[in-house]
Amino acid sequence: METVKEKKQAGKNEMQTMMEAYEKLATPGEPHKLLAKMEGVWITKSKMWMDPSMPPEESTGTTDNKMLYSGRFLHMEYTDSMRGTPVAGMVIMGYDNHTKKYITASLGSMGTGIFMFEGPESADGMTIIQENHYNEPVMGPMTYRAVTKIVDENTYTFEMTGMDKSGKEMKMMETTYIRKK
Repeated sequence: METVKEKKQAGKNEMQTMMEAYEKLATPGEPHKLLAKMEGVWITKSKMWMDPSMPPEESTGTTDNKMLYSGRFLHMEYTDSMRGTPVAGMVIMGYDNHTKKYITASLGSMGTGIFMFEGPESADGMTIIQENHYNEPVMGPMTYRAVTKIVDENTYTFEMTGMDKSGKEMKMMETTYIRKK
């Protein structure tokens, strides 16, 4: 039979193990360094396709990206235009050490929804591939795929495709980010 002293010691050991595990999970790692490569002020050149048979709409904007909480999350504030109307938004990207997935929350002036994307680490260490499942108001259930790729220290790209319930995939958007000098 355990003594009170032994039970207290076991509880302390459990607590210490738990604290060490959470400390390890809270420590930024290589995936967070990838996010940090996108920190800074960027000029954006975007193309959007509303209809795949038509040429894309093109626009230029800016984004100001900052790492938050000692390198744990990337906060992006962007401005652009769509059909001549100014748009603005915010994106928070992070990497969850527990689930081993990148998580992104995206919101902006074009709607009231918050889009959540997630995806695993990439093998190349320079690409983030995430998915979102959303019941699109006009097109019905859609799966969106977002691919962010670091090209070099002054350039990264973002591409988003959408797949409808029939499985047909369509390129919806591509943006090239060029670091502002």
